[in-house]
Amino acid sequence: MDLYCGIDWAEDHHDIALVDRDGTLLARRRVSDDAAGLAAVLGLLAEHGDSPEDLIPVAIETPRGLLVACLRATGRTVYPINPMAVARYRDRHTVSGGKSDAGDSVVLANVLRTDMHAHRPLPADSELAQAIAVLARAQQDAVWDRTTAHNRLRSHLREYFPGFLHAFAGARGGIRRPEARAILAAAPTPADAARLSVAQLRALLKKAGRTRGIDAGATRLRDTFRTQQMRQLPLVEQAMGRQALALLGQLDAACASADDLERAVTEAFNLHPDAGIITSFPGLGPLTGARVLAEIGDDRSRFQDAKGLKAYAGAAPITRASGKTKTVTRRHIKNNRLNAAGYTWAFSALTASPGARAHYDRRRHDGDRHAAAQRNLFGRLLGCLHHCLITGQHYDETTAFPAATKQSRRAA
Repeated sequence: MDLYCGIDWAEDHHDIALVDRDGTLLARRRVSDDAAGLAAVLGLLAEHGDSPEDLIPVAIETPRGLLVACLRATGRTVYPINPMAVARYRDRHTVSGGKSDAGDSVVLANVLRTDMHAHRPLPADSELAQAIAVLARAQQDAVWDRTTAHNRLRSHLREYFPGFLHAFAGARGGIRRPEARAILAAAPTPADAARLSVAQLRALLKKAGRTRGIDAGATRLRDTFRTQQMRQLPLVEQAMGRQALALLGQLDAACASADDLERAVTEAFNLHPDAGIITSFPGLGPLTGARVLAEIGDDRSRFQDAKGLKAYAGAAPITRASGKTKTVTRRHIKNNRLNAAGYTWAFSALTASPGARAHYDRRRHDGDRHAAAQRNLFGRLLGCLHHCLITGQHYDETTAFPAATKQSRRAA
């Protein structure tokens, strides 16, 4: 069907436009953002020949939301168009700088009419993959919120209670550890902490879940808190302690959210058929694997080859050439979540895979900096993952890094 639909969405209404292959405007309508509005959209499409066998494609400026989810549920192809790209297409139809929601819906419909081949539709991921994407992204957001809350609390403690930071400086996680948060909740000021006895500290450590080294840890903390340090004025110190409790509450909530979502996303990921293939790769555990699956999905037709997946993840370089000038740089336009997961994946693979380590060392020897070498390794692993998902195979070290495998055999 040579008909194209464009939807300019807003918070409480949407503008719909339909054009044919010649660019003739066939229909234009504004609908509400509710079930009645969705019914109006589907009714408008049906009036112009939309059917389950021949669905009209839709272009819209967002890849998420209830409207998009319901349109995808009908089985039609939905194209999310970047708003910056829409602005460039708008200049093809007007040079006055004018803009309207109704006009943008026509622009979106014409984007599909002229350049549908240049835009990627939303993938036909399974319901489970979409659920994993929701949980994995929420968990990653919770981790980022936890980091922000931790940094705010740490910065605040430096202003009036540096001894507390020193007490947990050598522990993994620092003041984010459960025992550190429990002690700070009980003694938010240096004066309160100095009054804690070994028995009280021992009880707090047990309450936080610590099972080993409790006596030695309690004694060390008591001595640290009673060491002479710089102090704020008493009333100021008490006020800053109250502020610390407020910041601690935010950190506790962020930690609880991150832990709860981690359990949820791990459980959902383990139910997916691709989980075994993904976690067979070195450096990919259930959580990082879920983040990777969330961004690449399980629609096998989404990426025609491994190069497209690497470009999407930011692991493929980009070439800029003009005349005699040619530069090869890293890609800035990418899926930032997948790229962040890839950094963790490649870093973990350095110790989990001899082949990955040899590949990284070779890139460093050839002149790459750490980030470039790790990005190249991520691209290599991503290409292997694409092949394994397409063929249904598990990761094999000798196939992924044959040169490194041969060298290790010679050394043995």
